[in-house]
Amino acid sequence: MVIISAKSFIERMKTDEEFAKKVTSCKDVEARMKCVKDEGFDFTKEELELVKAELSDEDVKNLAGGLSGNGYNCTQESHCHNRG
Repeated sequence: MVIISAKSFIERMKTDEEFAKKVTSCKDVEARMKCVKDEGFDFTKEELELVKAELSDEDVKNLAGGLSGNGYNCTQESHCHNRG
């Protein structure tokens, strides 16, 4: 189920600093999407947003050092890789 993949992605972004850096350091949207998929995650922006809606504001704020929001776990435009 893709919701499980999105939950797993969020958990890994929260707990694996190297992974979070790898994802957020990709140069563009396509590279970040490929990186996430290469790591075995498969979900859409909408599915990720559903999972994030279940989190507290504090949890969302703490994701990968404060990266969360539109896209795969980010608020900073340069880090979003599934912007719609």
